[in-house]
Amino acid sequence: MSEYHWTCPFCNRDTIITKERYCSGYSDLTVDNKEGQKRLISNFIICPNPKCKKFTLSVALHDINLDPWHQPQTGKLLKTWELIPASKAQSFPDYIPKNILSDYHEACLICSLSPKASATLSRRCLQGIVRDFWQVKPGRLVDEIEEIKDKIDPLAWDAIESVRKVGNIGAHMEKDINLIVDVDPNEAALLINLIEILLKEWYIAREERKTRLQQIKQIANNKKGISETP
Repeated sequence: MSEYHWTCPFCNRDTIITKERYCSGYSDLTVDNKEGQKRLISNFIICPNPKCKKFTLSVALHDINLDPWHQPQTGKLLKTWELIPASKAQSFPDYIPKNILSDYHEACLICSLSPKASATLSRRCLQGIVRDFWQVKPGRLVDEIEEIKDKIDPLAWDAIESVRKVGNIGAHMEKDINLIVDVDPNEAALLINLIEILLKEWYIAREERKTRLQQIKQIANNKKGISETP
């Protein structure tokens, strides 16, 4: 296995995974059955962050191909499952409203199983973010997005607009956000990616700015106290 970039879903630490942090194994189904021979491959990845060191577990189902010597080889990938954690949802701070995080986590959990339901939750999550962070007047999601156009970074606005115009997502932005719409897995994943970007660039950036300013204020107060000491 070659080294590759990886982000831990538990601590969000970006790192390079080496063979020392990776464990893989497989089990073959060779008993005669209707679907043919299959290979199930399990993959463990252990986070190298000393403060985390949690592992992820995923499994993948493949066909089995026979080489010229009739030895079983891994064939076409049929399906994958994320077992630990159960989805690719990122970890976000608890100062983000619980209802928003709940919709986000559930959207991630069912993204591949039910893209339509996932997209519905993501649209509701997006509306919750816009209403909570920008305190806009409740209405249709498309109108609420338009209301914040002059308040947000142009790149963020362009990203929102780009997603809004994609396929069935865009076609239903103006309707009830709880309406189940027909979207494909890629569209559902696109909505999830947008949610993650907005959570980082709005909530987390605001909190980090607040923390830095408070630290500066505290340093200034400490210096002022020292200078005023007789």
